Amino acid sequence: MIGRLTGRLDHKGADHVLLDVQGVGYVVHCSDRTLAALPPVKSPVALWTELLVREDLLQLFGFLTVQEREWHRLLTSVQGIGAKGSLAILGTLGAEGVARAIALGDAAAVKAAPGVGPKIAQRVVNELKGKAPAMMLMEAGGGDPIVETAAAVEIAAPKPRAGAAQAEALSALANLGYAPQDAARAVAEADGAGDTGELIRAALKLLAPKE
Repeated sequence: MIGRLTGRLDHKGADHVLLDVQGVGYVVHCSDRTLAALPPVKSPVALWTELLVREDLLQLFGFLTVQEREWHRLLTSVQGIGAKGSLAILGTLGAEGVARAIALGDAAAVKAAPGVGPKIAQRVVNELKGKAPAMMLMEAGGGDPIVETAAAVEIAAPKPRAGAAQAEALSALANLGYAPQDAARAVAEADGAGDTGELIRAALKLLAPKE
């Protein structure tokens, strides 16, 4: 299994890159979002990867963070979502956006991805809603930089502060006895409320019994 590649970005295509790793060129398929985030050709770059193995095909898929790769694995476990569909969803929403959409049960957001119909979008939400809390906690860890330049300047994935606040809020709500899925939905809905304390307060208001 090839889990990560680090080398020189030799070419950017419409849906893939060519990564030179010690003289060996690897074709790595990526989402639009990943392609847009990568540095110019000839720059050093590292990508987390997933290898698709079929009888007549070997394909590598590349991701900015390990969290994004894990969402790819989850998405492709849903019937009707292949690697292309997963990249379309991740390219449209990003890893955090996928977590938020699934936590909120927002099939319309998933459906916004090219080639994803309403039935499949609803299936994604239904089948993966139980995974959202753990993935939101995982995203708080941030992850390694996706790019390391020769000058040791790091071009990293989005800063993990927002994910850390979500994780702290989820942990606090769990300690208060709320079910993980309910807590994840409230935190996703309250996202952007401010720091951890404000996020917790906003989520608690959403979880409060309606009169």
